[in-house]
Amino acid sequence: MAVIRSEYFSQTMVGFRSFTAVLPIDLPPADGARRCYVPGPWPTLYLLHGYAGGRNDWLRNSPIEELAVRYGLAVIMPDGDNSFYLDNPETGVYCGEMIGRELVEVTRGMFNLSHKRGDTLIGGLSMGGFGAIRNGLKYRDTFSTILAFSSALILNQYISGECEKHPAMGTPATYYRCTFGPKEEARGSDKDPEALAEAALKDGNAPDLFLACGSEDFLFAANTEFHEFLDRKSYPHTWWVEPGIHNFDFWNRAVTAGLAWWNEKRQPAKEGI
Repeated sequence: MAVIRSEYFSQTMVGFRSFTAVLPIDLPPADGARRCYVPGPWPTLYLLHGYAGGRNDWLRNSPIEELAVRYGLAVIMPDGDNSFYLDNPETGVYCGEMIGRELVEVTRGMFNLSHKRGDTLIGGLSMGGFGAIRNGLKYRDTFSTILAFSSALILNQYISGECEKHPAMGTPATYYRCTFGPKEEARGSDKDPEALAEAALKDGNAPDLFLACGSEDFLFAANTEFHEFLDRKSYPHTWWVEPGIHNFDFWNRAVTAGLAWWNEKRQPAKEGI
């Protein structure tokens, strides 16, 4: 196992950006045997933090290293600020493009990562769950699987004016406008997960989606609404609900279940090689 903290000059973010990489370069020894080195190429999960978080949140608070070893999975965890992993033409900062295109290209150049769509996943919690859904759907030629935990699917609330009143966010109205753009333009835009899901269905390239939320989470209603939308559209997804609130106790269970789900789905492909 290797944990690498790195930075590179990002053209999309107009400056140096940092990320943490977990690489499953070796497996723990069994029964006194020598360590087994795994050269790759590795399947890769781009794993996003939440609002007010950072690239090391998953490393500090979750079993992601253990899961990376278990599944032979590289994990790339970037800093995304409080951008919702979206592009902002007004400032010239394109965090969505950084996540969906640039970071994939950069890390594939740095490490021995698989270039196959079927081996490339994106996931995240809260704001990062929104970013995983949005960028997984927008860049669906790159990502085959989306793991979304307690996702901040708040676009409908922003459009209706409810976001500014949200007790858990406590951010001014200008933040939402700068993040999602004018309300009258948000619906149907490339910041709208529902519109992106419909587009993915239309072109027949919809990523598999693992949508998880705790039943006591303040975002449960918004996640349920999105799940019901996906059901109406017959979008392929798994809706995973367990008791839990908006914290790592739930997210650790969810990421463990989500990666087990992904691994089970890929077994027939592995056996057929």
